[in-house]
Amino acid sequence: MAEVIIIGGGAAGLMAAGAAARQGHRVTVLEHTGKPGQKILVTGKGRCNLTNDCGEEEFLRHVRTNPRFLYSALAAFPPAKTMELFESLGVALKVERGRRVFPVSDKAEEIRQALLRYAKEAKLVEDGAAELLLEPVVTPPEPLEESAASKKKKGKKTPDFRCVGVKGTSGRVYRAEAVLVATGGLSYPTTGSTGDGYKLARQAGHTIVDPVPSLVSLVSHDPDCKKMMGLALKNVNLTLFEDQKAIFSEQGEMLFTHFGISGPLTLSASSHLGDMKKHRYHVEIDLKPALDEETLYDRITRDFALLSNHAAQGALVKLLPASMQPVMVARWGIDPATRANQITREQKRELVRLCKHWAVPIDARGDLAHAVITSGGVSVREVDPRTMESKKAAGLYFAGEVLDVDGYTGGYNLQIAFSTAQSFARGLNQERSL
Repeated sequence: MAEVIIIGGGAAGLMAAGAAARQGHRVTVLEHTGKPGQKILVTGKGRCNLTNDCGEEEFLRHVRTNPRFLYSALAAFPPAKTMELFESLGVALKVERGRRVFPVSDKAEEIRQALLRYAKEAKLVEDGAAELLLEPVVTPPEPLEESAASKKKKGKKTPDFRCVGVKGTSGRVYRAEAVLVATGGLSYPTTGSTGDGYKLARQAGHTIVDPVPSLVSLVSHDPDCKKMMGLALKNVNLTLFEDQKAIFSEQGEMLFTHFGISGPLTLSASSHLGDMKKHRYHVEIDLKPALDEETLYDRITRDFALLSNHAAQGALVKLLPASMQPVMVARWGIDPATRANQITREQKRELVRLCKHWAVPIDARGDLAHAVITSGGVSVREVDPRTMESKKAAGLYFAGEVLDVDGYTGGYNLQIAFSTAQSFARGLNQERSL
């Protein structure tokens, strides 16, 4: 039975605590807010999209950063096992569009409570982690005659340190054979994600890939966005361009806001943004993806025939939402007093173009405080993908968003947290069996 300290009581921390405790380890979870699982409550707009009901290969295609690192973790604990686990904890699940998995209740609190039940054998302590307790690893001298086993292990670098516990912000020292850092990233800091895990990793000599917001709303200085603030568009196609090259395209829902654009399509597109100082970005929205340009032209012609005496804006009543109609007329460049039966063929062609290619310049990412997840974190080159153990300090582990691994929207990031947490728990037993 190992003494285990888990820093962070979020999705990854609670999953790891439950898995380790059920394997007979003594587990203490340090959560500085005193309210474990708070970020779970804001996922999926309060409904908690806990995983995606897809196979491993399909899943990895939706991992944006370092998907290969997840091969072992996902193979051992795929989405099917996550669903099985939560159902065994009394949560009825449903699968929605895009194979997104939610609780039937549509209440994220139910997922949080299930994780707390799963981790009930762990001890929850309200304390932050000020620093890791590290001791140098002394490498024994090489024997005169190497055994076959030692020759096999030769070339594997021995960690410089061993983590033997944590000193909390309270000043209390927690000794342990294993310490898991599951503190999350920097997104939604009001839920407790304050980036402390990066500081702890640096103490052990780890490289931190600069954290940036991902799955985030996008800022546009286009005044048209503010004019349409609150307008939600469904079944549109959004394409993101980097220097005039399309790098993302998907159909779904989006939202205009006072600062730019948001909604599921925008969040997915945001994770494809690169260095915004080196590249220019814009999105184009196809408002009528089910219609090609000729079919849309014919439809507009029929609408205008039925509404022949209406002015330009009134002629769009069947085509566009009310709040978009005046904005379209202004961008269209037509005299608002023009009657539908006076609109020329060329003007209808221009309207078709605008409907199929509504452009929005992108000036910045939204801030980390409102990002769904953080991209960046502890370099996975310095972490064992089978056990999540640090290659820098024996006995130190990482799981969840603190790692430099992230996926697109759709339940992928919570599944990454669950899979890496389960790998940690399995790794504990593997280490003790050696």
